[in-house]
Amino acid sequence: MRYLARRIVLMFVALVIICTATFFLMRLLPGSPFNDEKLSNEARAQLEAKYGLDKPLGVQYATYVSNLARGDLGNSFYFEGRPVLEIILVRLPISAFISAQAVLFGLVAGLVLGVVAALRHNSVWDSVTTVLAIVGISVPSFVLGPLLQYWVGVKLGWLPIAFFESWAHSILPSLALSVFVIATVARFIRSEMLEVLGQDYIALARSKGLSRLAVVVRHVLRNALIPLVTVLFPLTVFLVTGSLVVEQIFAIPGIGEQFIRAIVVSDYFMIMGTTIFFSVLFMLMLLLQDIIYGVIDPRMRLPGKTE
Repeated sequence: MRYLARRIVLMFVALVIICTATFFLMRLLPGSPFNDEKLSNEARAQLEAKYGLDKPLGVQYATYVSNLARGDLGNSFYFEGRPVLEIILVRLPISAFISAQAVLFGLVAGLVLGVVAALRHNSVWDSVTTVLAIVGISVPSFVLGPLLQYWVGVKLGWLPIAFFESWAHSILPSLALSVFVIATVARFIRSEMLEVLGQDYIALARSKGLSRLAVVVRHVLRNALIPLVTVLFPLTVFLVTGSLVVEQIFAIPGIGEQFIRAIVVSDYFMIMGTTIFFSVLFMLMLLLQDIIYGVIDPRMRLPGKTE
């Protein structure tokens, strides 16, 4: 309980810093959300008064923090004055589905590649997996996206290249995001399995007559999966946030597409609300990761707790 309480307090402090920094950074952007040349000075003044932008900066900040304490992220300038939280919750399932699918693709493919590379150490399979891991980490998803669109969608005609009208429309963006997951998981599993294979208890298990499959599944792979938890939860949040450009490329109506549009039109509350939402999600994932890591790894103990 002390550990959880300390983490929650630190999360709250971090969130206050993020909210404050995001608020003032938005005010440093050039121009304003109402720079449309079609607007008269009177109309622009009315809009600024409607959203409280005509007040002193300190008053705007106090009002924004007060609204945040009540769970109000403000109203969007661009999206017809709709509440920011409502827009995020409507678009979140689409982004979450694409990201979860990318994690699933990446986890399965990464596990297979990592296990094969470790069991076939210093072979051709190991070299191929290492090269694929380097390429997967180095090449960004916004480069892979157009390549997949051209070759798989246009040239081969296997899958649709844009929009989100069916499950088939989600495959290419998920594949573009999953390459990084595949590379990360394969690299982790390979290095961890190689380390575990050199332990004494693996030699003991083999000397007891256990089959190769039983040793790999019950001892090697099980212990190699523990460090994967360290990266899996932050990686999931990273995919949700990292899908910003990919959603724009594939015209997916998710949080990323809305966030990019909000930046273009300087929609202050939309940008700040999305940033804060992602920050809270990321911190919760880190807390959940630490709790689960302590549960599955018997070597982990909280400070002050004895064996």
